[in-house]
Amino acid sequence: MSALRAGERKAVLALGSNLGDRAREIDTAVSELSGTDGIRLLAFSPIVETRAVKVHGVDEFAPRYLNAVAVVATTLAPEQLLHQVNRIEADHGRVRDERWGDRTLDIDIVCHGDIVSDAPQLTLPHPRAAGRDFVLAPWLAADPDAELPGIGRVDELLAGIEDTTRPWTPGGAR
Repeated sequence: MSALRAGERKAVLALGSNLGDRAREIDTAVSELSGTDGIRLLAFSPIVETRAVKVHGVDEFAPRYLNAVAVVATTLAPEQLLHQVNRIEADHGRVRDERWGDRTLDIDIVCHGDIVSDAPQLTLPHPRAAGRDFVLAPWLAADPDAELPGIGRVDELLAGIEDTTRPWTPGGAR
């Protein structure tokens, strides 16, 4: 992974999609992120497939998610980065009718440097990242030395929860 340049912070973005051409949604979003001023891609994880998690728990009848993690260098403040990821989600047809509902594209900011924030529009680090295998497993694949600020090493966090992710390959069984 390349080093940070002056004025940059490392941020981790979790991407997910369970509607439409899931892999294309994620790949296109990563390209759009990379093409955004103030964002530089450092690493991108392999894509994994997971069951849909809803407010009530796992929904075996909902379309499965593809998930990945992008590690980026950014000069954007957290709120500016949030604005950019929300713009990209909207461009991909993201609607927010149902909490944790099915979606064409979801991009969560997992962490932004070592910033800790409880702002109403953005909590950092992401409050549920430490218990989400679909975030931790791809993140660890992209950055084996990853650490969730103020919480712990990603490898140790993942070892403490059930990892239900499975590798995804284009054209493979779904």
